[in-house]
Amino acid sequence: MEFINTFAGSPVNRMGNERRDQDWLRKQMDDPDACFLPMWQLRGLMMPGETMRIGWCQKQDVQPFIFAGANVVFLGQINGTPHFAIDVSAAGDRKADAPLQEYGKWIDVRSAASSCSGGDAAILAQTRSMLDWHARHGFCSVCGQPSRMGEAGYSRKCSDDDCGSMHFPRTDPVTIMLVLDGENCLLGRQKIFAPNSYSALAGFMEPGETIEDTVRREVMEEAGIKVGAVRYVFSQPWPFPSSLMMGCFAEAESTEINIDPNELEEARWFTRDQIRDMVDSWQDQSKLRMPAPLAIAHQLAAAWLRGD
Repeated sequence: MEFINTFAGSPVNRMGNERRDQDWLRKQMDDPDACFLPMWQLRGLMMPGETMRIGWCQKQDVQPFIFAGANVVFLGQINGTPHFAIDVSAAGDRKADAPLQEYGKWIDVRSAASSCSGGDAAILAQTRSMLDWHARHGFCSVCGQPSRMGEAGYSRKCSDDDCGSMHFPRTDPVTIMLVLDGENCLLGRQKIFAPNSYSALAGFMEPGETIEDTVRREVMEEAGIKVGAVRYVFSQPWPFPSSLMMGCFAEAESTEINIDPNELEEARWFTRDQIRDMVDSWQDQSKLRMPAPLAIAHQLAAAWLRGD
């Protein structure tokens, strides 16, 4: 069975072929059942409750923002119903000015993901990454002229006809790995980590690298450990702003730690029993602990404990 990490497993059919058709897209926008997920300053509109859920709005609720030129992205269909995301950030600069508060509460995506369903968390991840990309890429990176949204939000095109460059949302690949030496596991911590918190080592993939190459390079650079065999386990979209975390197990060929102080404050070998206690103690700041369950580092450790 495929393991589904937080922010993965979306119920949305993105309709990648159909969304290129402008007539089809207009019909989706005009569908009376169409749902809109507003996002304000990268916070999602949520309905509080025992299980938090997305505060979907109808078109008439967000029509003023559409008229004002807010970025609208087609997320896809759920059971045939079109769903959109809309950035209403221009409506207010302070918390007191936040719009649409009669429809729900503005919650940052990381906090919302820990309290809502897996499907809603995945939709929030897609929405945050897409709207953040549009907010950052209003101008052509080739010539500097304004760019315009296309393909229902999945591209931008330079407004200068002489340039005409196309731009597409990017996802940054990141390897995150548990380095293993028999019954021991290597974890590290950065200065910014919460007290007693340790996590798997991680790093961005560079051009011309495979996943395995990146794992070996990052572990050597950060901890001075030589890695041999690398096994991919599972992945996780990470919408801060838009990365793909590729979780791996890596077999150590050396054990002497020599950290890069620019990357890590500390790195240590932990026993299987210690890792089990750290996974169970993720909420207890008085104990050694792993990150929260929504983080792929937590789930990698849990997978190793299960023997996956």
